[in-house]
Amino acid sequence: MKKAAFAILALAYVAALSTTTDGQTPAKDDGPQYVNKVNLVRPADYREWVFVSSGLGMEYNPVAGTPGGNAFGNVFVNPSSYRAFMKTGKWPDRTIFVLEFRGSTSEGSINKAGRFQSRLVGLEAEVKDSRFPDGWAFFNFMPNGKTVENAQPLPVSAGCVECHTKNTAVERTFVQFYPTLLDVARKMGTVKPGF
Repeated sequence: MKKAAFAILALAYVAALSTTTDGQTPAKDDGPQYVNKVNLVRPADYREWVFVSSGLGMEYNPVAGTPGGNAFGNVFVNPSSYRAFMKTGKWPDRTIFVLEFRGSTSEGSINKAGRFQSRLVGLEAEVKDSRFPDGWAFFNFMPNGKTVENAQPLPVSAGCVECHTKNTAVERTFVQFYPTLLDVARKMGTVKPGF
């Protein structure tokens, strides 16, 4: 009888561990979620994800500016994909990056110099998912300056795919702007040849 009870407890323990990511916290699918299998649902908790970098006033196009002008761009990635990248230097399927643009200001409280982040002026996402034709898709959650709950993939003509194919250090991601991740990619040998 004691052996049977022990066996049941052991199986229950193994089952419990198989539903957790680290033996401590419940397992959670933090990858992209969709409406109608195509429209990406805006992740409500992205600010709790891994923060990989921030840039101020970064510009990729000679004419068009970032949303809100001299904005801060904050980049977050889902935790499970970050952990995978740290081990392999590659982004797994179902990776999702959120790029949040926030206005930049210097006027506030006791500040006498420098700039800090203010209101949200843009919100975008990049997803690596085999469901899309070339494995990557881009989304805009503030197409008209108002936040939407879900977004359809941007068309190839939007230029995201071309830019992310030609100018990124690892796969279709700007790891060159994420110093700690660039070190990992170099160590793992996943930086694009010639970069």
